[in-house]
Order: sequence, then C-alpha cells, then structure tokens
Amino acid sequence: MWTLAGQGWWRGRALAAWVTEAARKGLLWPHLAPARGTAAESRPPDRRYSSANRKEKIDMSCFPVENTRNFSIIAHVDHGKSTLADRLLELTGAIDKTENNKQVLDKLQVERERGITVKAQTASLFYNYEGKQYLLNLIDTPGHVDFSYEVSRSLSACQGVLLVVDANEGIQAQTVANFFLAFEAQLSIIPVINKIDLKNADPERVEKQIEKVFDIPGDECIKISAKLGTNVESVLDAVIKRIPSPKAHCRNPLRALVFDSTFDQYRGVIANVALFDGMVSKGDKIVSAHTQKTYEVNEVGVLNPNEQPTHKLYAGQVGYLIAGMKDVTEAQIGDTLYLHKQPVEPLPGFKSAKPMVFAEIIVSPGVFPIDQSEYNNLKSAIEKLTLNDSSVMVHRDSSLALGAGWRLGFLGLLHMEVFNQRLEQEYNASVILTTPTVPYKAVLSSAKLIKEYREKEITIINPAQFPDKSKVTEYLEPVVLGTIITPDEYTGKIMMLCQARRAVQKNMMYIDQNRVMLKYLFPLNEIVVDFYDSLKSLSSGYASFDYEDAGYQTAELVKMDILLNGNTVEELVTVVHKDKAYSVGKTICERLKDSLPRQLFEIAIQAALGSKIIARETVKAYRKNVLAKCYGGDITRKMKLLKRQAEGKKKLRKVGNVEVPKDAFIKVLKTQSDK
Repeated sequence: MWTLAGQGWWRGRALAAWVTEAARKGLLWPHLAPARGTAAESRPPDRRYSSANRKEKIDMSCFPVENTRNFSIIAHVDHGKSTLADRLLELTGAIDKTENNKQVLDKLQVERERGITVKAQTASLFYNYEGKQYLLNLIDTPGHVDFSYEVSRSLSACQGVLLVVDANEGIQAQTVANFFLAFEAQLSIIPVINKIDLKNADPERVEKQIEKVFDIPGDECIKISAKLGTNVESVLDAVIKRIPSPKAHCRNPLRALVFDSTFDQYRGVIANVALFDGMVSKGDKIVSAHTQKTYEVNEVGVLNPNEQPTHKLYAGQVGYLIAGMKDVTEAQIGDTLYLHKQPVEPLPGFKSAKPMVFAEIIVSPGVFPIDQSEYNNLKSAIEKLTLNDSSVMVHRDSSLALGAGWRLGFLGLLHMEVFNQRLEQEYNASVILTTPTVPYKAVLSSAKLIKEYREKEITIINPAQFPDKSKVTEYLEPVVLGTIITPDEYTGKIMMLCQARRAVQKNMMYIDQNRVMLKYLFPLNEIVVDFYDSLKSLSSGYASFDYEDAGYQTAELVKMDILLNGNTVEELVTVVHKDKAYSVGKTICERLKDSLPRQLFEIAIQAALGSKIIARETVKAYRKNVLAKCYGGDITRKMKLLKRQAEGKKKLRKVGNVEVPKDAFIKVLKTQSDK
C-alpha cells in the first residue's frame, strides 16, 4: 500500500490524481458523474465576467460628443419607467427580446419584492439613426418621494429627461415634483404618455393636464404603450432630436463627476462617473478633489446594462471606473476626479458631497444591533450601504436600555423601511428600528447658555437633550410644503385629515374637471409615521402625496416624561406638541402596560409634563390568596389578614425597583406596523 509519507510520497500524489480523474469521468462512481447535456455542463458562463466578453472592448472614440445624449426617465411611482427602460434596452439590442424582461434595471431584491425602483440605474445604448451611430446614456430613476435625492443626483449627469405620465392616472404629486427638479436644472423635457393600451386610458385628458400644469404644448407629447412596445421607437428619435448633446471638450484636462457608487468586496469601490471634460483610460493616475488621494485606474467601461470594459471613456460619456479604492469612505458622491498633476476646479455644487443638506427634513430612528457582539459587523454593513445611498445621515448613539447603536437620518418612512430591509437581505444584519422622530430647534434666551452651546439656535435630535422652557425664548419644529392630488369626491375627507394634523391650507387648484391639487403646510412630525397610509385609506388609494422642505416654524412643544412608580425612564422621554401630548402619552402607557412583567407589588405607569400627570395605567400586583385557610369564622379575622397583606405590598412598593426588560423597550420603541 502506497502512502503519502516517506520515499513514496510522489506515488501517493499520482494515485490521488488518478482517483480524482477517474471519479470525474464516472469510472469509480458513475452515479455521481455529471451527465452530458445537464444544467451543470450546459449553463452559460456569466457574461459580465467571462474572459471572452472582457476581450471584446468597445471603442468609445466612435461616439463624438455631438453623437452623445445623456437622459433620465422620471415619473410618479408605478407609471411605467422601468417597463419603458426595458423596451428601450430591447430596441437598441442591449438585451434579447424575451417575456422575462421585467424590471431589468431593478437589480436589488427589495426592488423586485416591492415592485418599485429604489436605486437609479445606468445603461448605455447604441442606436443607429439616419445612418449615424449614437450613444444614448439612460438613467432609470425612482418615483417615490422618499428617493427624490436619487432623482436630483441623476439629473446632474443629464441634459434632458423623459417625463412619463400614466394615461389612466394622469398627473400625480411626484410628477409635479420631478418636473420642477428637471425645470430648475434647465433640462430639456419630453412628455411621454404611457399605458395608452389600458381600457380606461384617456390620453387626450392627460395632454390637457400637461398643458395646463406644465405649460408644455400638447402636440409635443408622445403617446406610447411600454408594455406592448407601441410607438416606443419615436421616443428614441425624440431623444436624439430634442435633447442637446453635452457641453464637453476632449482636449481639456479630465474632469469627472462621481454621481453614484457601489462596493465590491473583491474589486473595491465601483464609481459611476459622468465625464464633463477630457478622457480617462486604464493606467491613468487620478486624484479625488475631496480626499486629495491619488489612485491608479484599473478598469473603465460602460454599463450595457451589465459592465462592459472599454479602452477609454471620453468627454460627454457616462460609465464606471474602478481605481482600487478599498475604503468605503474614499468614494464620496458628488466628488470630482481629475488627472494627477492636472488639477481642475471642482464641479459647482459638489465641492463636498454632504448629505447634511437633507438634515432639515430627516426622520431619525435609532438603529441598534439585537446582539451587541454584532456591533462591528453592523457598523461595516451600514458603511457599505451608505456608500450606495449617500442621502442617509449617520450619528453614533448609545442607550442604557438598548446598548450601542446609531441614529440615522432618512428622507422618509419608506426610505427607512427599505434601508432596514436591505440591511437584512444584503448583509444578513438583525437590527431594532425605533419609532421615527424629527429634529427640533430651540432659541436660547441667556448669553451664558449661548456661550456654552456656541450658538443661539441649537438643533435637538435626541429628546433627552431637550432644554427646559425657562432656558429658551421659543421652540421651532420642521415644516414641509405638501402637495396632494386627488379625485374631487374625496376633497372634504382629505381636508379634515389635514386639519387634524395641524396643517395650514396654502392653495387649491382644479387641474381638470375631476382632479384637485391641494397644497398644505404640514408640521413634519405629523406626517412621518402614518399620514400616507391614512390618505390612501380615505381616498381608496387614488390620492397621491409629495412634500418638500419649508424650513422651521414656532411651535408649542413640550417634553413628556414616562414614570414608573415615580421614577423617570430616560429612554422613553419624547418631545410632542402640546395639543397631542395626552393621546401620545396614553398610547405609550398602554404599550408599556402590555409589555411590562407583573411584580409582587403594583406598578404605576404615568406620562407627565413637568409635575403634571396627564395619563396613567396600572400593572396589577401578583396577589396571594391569604383567605384560603379561612373557612367560616368571623369577618374581622379576614379583614385583619387583608389589611396586613396591603401594608406589606405598600412597603414592598417603596423599596422595590422596576427594571424594564430589553424586549419591553423594543416593543414600546420600535415602529408599530399596525398603527
């Protein structure tokens, strides 16, 4: 018998190699060998990373600036942006025509499950028009109000947009918001009326809405059915005719804008760039204007829609770039890249990419790992996810009840839910999300306090840091200008809902015979949790809602403490409007009553504004039946036993401490899905 030790080690290796080869051919164990023609053998290699595909590099010099068009698709949620993108990809040959082409650019699992676009995605299309080859760079954007930052960022790399409107639904709230984003960026706007194949479609009515609300002539609208592919070619023709080519120059030094980025654990940061000047190729040394670090370019290419390496990228083109950035903090959204020793002026508005500009309308829940040993893993996951979604603000936080964690800033409630879902699906992280709050401001009254805080107006994110009324002149709360578009039969109910949320009506306009556009000034804390759900319920799902930041206004805010047997629970301190204090306090007390375990003594749960108790719930004590041994006999004997038990409970209540378990905090603090 040969062994792998001693002088016969090489014979052992030869035997091992023979056994491996024989097993592969099925000579030893035929039932384990892969059958010919099976899925294992016939499965095609991944086109994105196959060696054959990498050798076929596209020559991007064939597409001069005048033959390049950069455009986005913008619309309200569920108006058919992604379906139109699929048809454009098929028409230009980027993907094969199959029945499985549904939301090709929506690559995230959360996008597939919810049927919405969360991340803006880029695709380079090659299209022949009147004998000339054109490069069309398409960016498919989200439609929900919470992802408007993705839209505005995408528009910075474009010269025009396709404004898609549903022929059945007509103009919605986010349609209006996206139009003004494009209008303010001075982009060419091509209105596209989609879903003309629907039974109840009325494209003529939608044409009149577009003409009235946006002042765009009706004859400029293109009527299509993205699902059936009807008249979609005219969209590509309009893109070439109506959208100008980018103002870029290849002879100038490189100036590239990073408008998106993702993280690959093997290749590092993959940056999506729009070249405003110059050219970039593999081997070039580039510098980040934000960090001043120098990198060597490992790969450049275009997304078609998968990664397709190229020799170079030229001015006016949009593509991706890999330069060995291994740390997620090195790739800042909005950064400017330029060649080493050829510095340029950073692009306007992007000198430092800070999501702080959205801090005015953020929603701030706390994020805490369920198991504190998972803290570092969750930290890494949040860093990588915020690289891909830079509108999220991150502050480190800690809680006596929940341990170390973060306070994150989001653009809305759906944004928060999607971020949490992506943490779980993409990074396998289990987290606790607390109820969202909004940032308040306080104007300090004394010079001593102003000197201590180094500013007259302080921002309060954590309710526990809310200053006392005696220290401030006034409190300020964030407000937003909300736009509601609804069928007119629901107007009365929606107005009552808005008044109940302390909203002030600013405008009311009929956009056609049946639809009304309402504008209200809302306190942000009144709409962040359940306003959207209430609006949809009242209007049978027909109303749409959008909002934009409108600064701060004076408000009567109070700090509400939660007491357990007279002791304040710091983790449950909240800031509420004076008019809403009772309902909020009552709700928290009821949740605590259902969550706290019973003790041998009575627990009083109270909501207090200063020294005034506004709500109370009581957790009854466990009680031994002291009368069990008494059968018959005098009533005074029973009364004596009950009195002694009551005195013992009273004494125990004075010395006993109520410790709130962690799971009780989670039940009280986490977002309530049923509310």
